[in-house]
Amino acid sequence: MLGLLLVTLPLALAAERDVLNICMDAKHHKVKPGPEGRLYKQCEPWRDNACCTANTSVHAHNVQSKLYTFNWNHCGIMTKKCKKHFIQDTCFYECSPNLGPWIQQVSQSWRDERILHVPICKADCDEWWRDCQQDYTCKEN
Repeated sequence: MLGLLLVTLPLALAAERDVLNICMDAKHHKVKPGPEGRLYKQCEPWRDNACCTANTSVHAHNVQSKLYTFNWNHCGIMTKKCKKHFIQDTCFYECSPNLGPWIQQVSQSWRDERILHVPICKADCDEWWRDCQQDYTCKEN
């Protein structure tokens, strides 16, 4: 039993490293994570090991983002306290090298991978709800 543990533990640790230090194969991601020096505002926590560039981090904060031709105010003016959560989510998606466990293969013209079912802490979820409960977002069918 100990022998099996000694053989499988290094493999498990290696596999964990592989999913925790990779970049998605998507539109704005770097091929490999690495230092980025200066990332903008809410993307800054990933500066030492980022999958985004400084330019991408700036675009994540723009009301009319060039990243996905998306406007945060598409259903009316979004409050600053609500918008910060969506910007943080965008920074996480674009910059984090630790999304491996939730990366899924897709066949889309603009990306080959996406993330799905990423857990969120209850406290973060509650704060996001409190900050955005008076704001709107919409989607055309």
